Amino acid sequence: MDRNQLDKRLIKVVPTERQIAHQQMEFYSFIHFTVNTYTGKEWGDGTEAESIFNPVKFDAMQWVKAIKAAGMKGMILTCKHHDGFCLWPSKYTDHTIAKSPYRNGKGDLVKEVSQACKAEGIRFGIYLSPWDRNNRNYGYGKAYDDYFVSQLTELLTEYGDICSVWFDGACGEGENGKKQVYDWNRYYEVIRTLQPDACIHVCGPDVRWCGNEAGDTRPAEWSVVPRRTSETEKIAAESQQTDDAQFRKRPIKASDQDLGSREALENEEDLIWYPAEVNTSIRPGWFYHEEEDCKVRTLEELIHIYYNSVGGNATFLLNIPPTREGIFHENDVKRLEEMGDYLKAVFARNLLEEAGIGVDSWEEGYDIEAVRRDNYEQFFKTEDGIRSADIKVSFPHPVSVSHVVLKENIRMSQRIEGFEIKDDKGHVLYQGSTVGYKKIAVFPRTAVKELHIHITDARVCPTLAFLGIY
Repeated sequence: MDRNQLDKRLIKVVPTERQIAHQQMEFYSFIHFTVNTYTGKEWGDGTEAESIFNPVKFDAMQWVKAIKAAGMKGMILTCKHHDGFCLWPSKYTDHTIAKSPYRNGKGDLVKEVSQACKAEGIRFGIYLSPWDRNNRNYGYGKAYDDYFVSQLTELLTEYGDICSVWFDGACGEGENGKKQVYDWNRYYEVIRTLQPDACIHVCGPDVRWCGNEAGDTRPAEWSVVPRRTSETEKIAAESQQTDDAQFRKRPIKASDQDLGSREALENEEDLIWYPAEVNTSIRPGWFYHEEEDCKVRTLEELIHIYYNSVGGNATFLLNIPPTREGIFHENDVKRLEEMGDYLKAVFARNLLEEAGIGVDSWEEGYDIEAVRRDNYEQFFKTEDGIRSADIKVSFPHPVSVSHVVLKENIRMSQRIEGFEIKDDKGHVLYQGSTVGYKKIAVFPRTAVKELHIHITDARVCPTLAFLGIY
C-alpha cells in the first residue's frame, strides 16, 4: 500500500464523543480506600472483618478540594477492590460498609464522594474489581457474572453521572482453584445501556493502559492503534495474580514503544482510536501506609510525569490514598497544592495573545488565526496533500519562552508525525514527533522576538486546533 492510501485509511479512525470528553479531563485522581487501609496490605484476601473499616474523620469535600487545587478534573473511587469489601451498602453481599462502624452502619461512602464531586464540578468515576476474593461464586461462571453485573448496575444507577468505569485485569483463583472467565462483553453492554457517556478503561474499549504503573511514558504516543491492543489486558494468563511491587514498577518494553507509526500500522487491517492513560500513585503504594508519609513524590517528579502524560497525548491518573481516618495526609495535600500552583503559574498567560501569527500554506476557511481559540469548531489545516507547514509567531518585543502547547483537531484523527520549534536565530529549541490531543514542548527558557514552528510531516495534511506559548 502506498503512503497516500495508507494515510487516507489511518485518518478515518477518529474518537467518539465520550473519548474526546475523557481526553479533555486530562488530569484526574484515583482513590484507593478499603479494608487494606487498616491492615497495611496492598491486596486483601477477602477474610477481613468489616468492623475494621472506620474512617472517623472521613471528609469527601476535603478529598475533592485537594484534587481540585492540583488542577484535576475528575475522581475515580475504588468502590470495591480485590478483597470484595464494598464502600456502598450493596444488596448482594454482607461484606460491605453497612456491617462496619462507619455512620453506625448507615453510611454510603460512594454516595458521599459522588455528591461532593458534583458539588465542586468534578467528574466522578468508579473502579469495580472483577476479581472478588470474598465471593464464593467466583470461579463458577455465570453465577459470579450475575453477581458482578448486579453490583455494577447498583453503581451505575444510584450515583448520578459516571464518567469512567475502571477495570483492571487482576484474575486469581477462586474456591478450589477455579478460574473465572470474565464475561467482558456482558459488562460492557450494561455500561453502554446505563451510562452511555462513561469510558471503559484498561480492560475495555475506550481507554488504554500505558503499560506500567510507574508513571513511565513513550516519547511518541499514538491514539490510532491496532484493535488487538484492546485485548491484551483481558487475557487471564497474562493478568496480575499476586501483589508484586516489581509489576507495579515495570518499565515500558522496547517492543511496546511503537504502537501507531505508519510502519507499525501498514499491515494492520483493524484499527481503533484507543488513547493512553498513565496511572501511578503519589506514594510507593496504592493504599495508605503510615511508613510512606515521608515518601510522597516530589513536585519535580509529578511535573515530569504531567508533562509526559498530559503533555504527551495521554491522560494522567494520579492516586492519592486516604489515611485510616478517611482524609488525605497533610503531606499529600501540600504536594497537590504545590502542583496546582506551579501549573497555574506556568500557564497563566498565553503569549500568543499579544503576538502576530502567519503560515506559509493553509486551506481557505482554515486560517492559522483559528489556533488562538481552544476548540474544534474553528481550526487550522492545509490542503490535502500538503503535509508540512511553517508557522511564524512575531512578538512586539522580546519575550522569554519555555513552553509551547500544540493541539490537533482530533475529530479529524491524529495526523502530525513530526515538528520542530526554532528561535529567531534558527536554533532548534525542540524536536518532536506526535502531537495528538495535546503536546507540551518544554525547553530551556529562551528570549525570542520570533518563534518558528515547523510541522515537518503529517498524514494527508496537518491540523491544529490550538497553539499556546508560555
